[in-house]
Amino acid sequence: MLVTDSSDDLYIGLVFLLPPLGIGLTLWMAVRGLRLLLARRGGRDAHTVVRGAAAAAWACTFGFYTWGLLHFVTLDESRQAQACQERLGTEQARSVDGYEYAFLPLEFRCRLTGGQTYDAVVPGYVNPAAGLFGVTAVALTYAARPKNWLKETKK
Repeated sequence: MLVTDSSDDLYIGLVFLLPPLGIGLTLWMAVRGLRLLLARRGGRDAHTVVRGAAAAAWACTFGFYTWGLLHFVTLDESRQAQACQERLGTEQARSVDGYEYAFLPLEFRCRLTGGQTYDAVVPGYVNPAAGLFGVTAVALTYAARPKNWLKETKK
C-alpha cells in the first residue's frame, strides 16, 4: 500500500489523469459492446456475442473503478479531515495522524495515532464490483480470441 501525504505529485497526477481516461474507456467499451451485441448486419454469431459481452464487462470494470476515483478528485486537505470525521466521528477523528491511499485496490484510509486504519471516501462496493467485472472481462476476452473460434469452425 502506498502511504504518503496527499500533496505528493504522483497522487495529484494520477487523481487528475485517471478519471478522464477511465470515463473515456468506459464510454468507448460500452458503445463497442452495445454495437456488437445489437449487430444485425450479417447476423449475430456466438463469437460476436462473446466479444460484445467482453466489451460490456470491460466497460463495467472501468466504470466502477472510475466511480471510485471520482471520489478522490474532490479530496483536498479539508475534505480529507471531513471524510475521516464522517467515518470515525468527531472524538476519534481528533487522533488521525495521517492518511493512506492506494490506486490498486482503490483505497483511502484514515490512520490513527495507535496505528489503526479505517476506510473512508471510496464506497465499499467499488473494489469487489470492479474486481468481479475485471475477472469476467479477462475470461470473456480470452474466450473471444480468434484462435479459439478457428479451431471450432475447422472441426
